[in-house]
Amino acid sequence: MTTVHPSFSKSGSVRILGIDPGSQRTGVGVIDVAGDGRCTYVHARALKLLDAEDFPSRLGLLCEGLEAVLDEFQPDQVAIETVFMDKSATSALKLGHARGAALATVVRRRIKISEYPPRVIKQSLVGRGAADKQQVQHMVRLLLNLPEVKLQADAADALAVALTHAHMSATAQRTGIATHQLRRRGA
Repeated sequence: MTTVHPSFSKSGSVRILGIDPGSQRTGVGVIDVAGDGRCTYVHARALKLLDAEDFPSRLGLLCEGLEAVLDEFQPDQVAIETVFMDKSATSALKLGHARGAALATVVRRRIKISEYPPRVIKQSLVGRGAADKQQVQHMVRLLLNLPEVKLQADAADALAVALTHAHMSATAQRTGIATHQLRRRGA
């Protein structure tokens, strides 16, 4: 699905859920974006999936955890990181399964989903597509005015996905260029 810009509610804000899919931990991060573009932290955590007895059960935990987040925080839009090719085909396949489970859970709710490659997320937040995790976490804390506490990596990555969607949507709104075209330019 392509999102041209966040649909602002009557309160003048939009709530975005960012998802950093993973087969061991899936990060979720929720932000509110005001009509003037200011982003505010709402919630972030990692859904821990390793307690499951097998891989299919991990996917079940992911769906249940995501359902609970969707119920509690009622996001208007969802943004998710796309799969990147890792050194291991098996790891990439498991990541793809986790991402698919997350997408299916959100699609069943009929919430708009935007997808962003890792390179675009890093470029959007740090200015370099090859930025490291510490640089991304630093920018997430800075942009959301969070204290200098260590963010759990998957949760910080999920917030980065949500922030990227907010920034890309604002740029799309200003320029009239659809977000899917902006993503291609940054990839």
